Amino acid sequence: MPHLFSKLRMRDVDFANRIGVSPMCQYSSVDGYANDWHFAHLAARAVGGAGLVFTEAAAVSPEGRISPQDLGAWSERHFEPLERIARFIDSQGARAGIQLAHAGRKGSTYRPGAGQGAVAEGAGGWRPVAPSAVAFSDTYAKPDELTVDQIKALQTAFALAAERAAAAGFDVIEIHGAHGYLIHEFLSPFSNRRVDLYGGSFENRTRFLRDCVAAVRRVLPERCPLLVRISATDWAEGGWDVDQSVELARLLLALGVDVIDCSSGGNLE
Repeated sequence: MPHLFSKLRMRDVDFANRIGVSPMCQYSSVDGYANDWHFAHLAARAVGGAGLVFTEAAAVSPEGRISPQDLGAWSERHFEPLERIARFIDSQGARAGIQLAHAGRKGSTYRPGAGQGAVAEGAGGWRPVAPSAVAFSDTYAKPDELTVDQIKALQTAFALAAERAAAAGFDVIEIHGAHGYLIHEFLSPFSNRRVDLYGGSFENRTRFLRDCVAAVRRVLPERCPLLVRISATDWAEGGWDVDQSVELARLLLALGVDVIDCSSGGNLE
């Protein structure tokens, strides 16, 4: 507790304290754009004194959204309203963070209170993609298996989104690799059944995340901290576990990641 309100320096970014507001989906976007709802929500947290305020998960491609109402980061135009938010957060003495994400097989779902399971393509949904054509559950759509070219395109999408975020004034970038979304799906044997360079061994299952991290780190200013959120365990035998998370953390730190943000679960119903 004595350290909670003490200052912290990460790379060249100073934080007033060690309190961070984690990403929280608001399900309030239209076509991926932030609006006054997002401004009010995030501005209030900055005014409240948190040292770091994260946006909700911002999808690096349209099909990377969890729901049709999620935030987007796949276009330069998405960062026009986000820049306003980042600058206000900084004006209050906090630091602005953005979480970049892809929902994978858990995409195209209803927002809470609007329904359950997959949103049909005719109702504003889309075909989800994943490492393997394995649905999350019976109420979720079966995803299309990503080709190698599509995987590489998504690595580029993460890097482009990070570059735009830094240019828009965000001080901290986080890659979302937890909670059963795309990156976690690559990590876990439960959702990754591939037999190529992206599946099977630990090295192969972590390749997509490692390549995304390397691509993002290359385009970020040296002063900008890079975080990666992971689910440290699937809580099931034969899945992703703590030992693999520790091994992955060592690899990510060597690639220029500053913090491993640990959560758990989300890849099994």
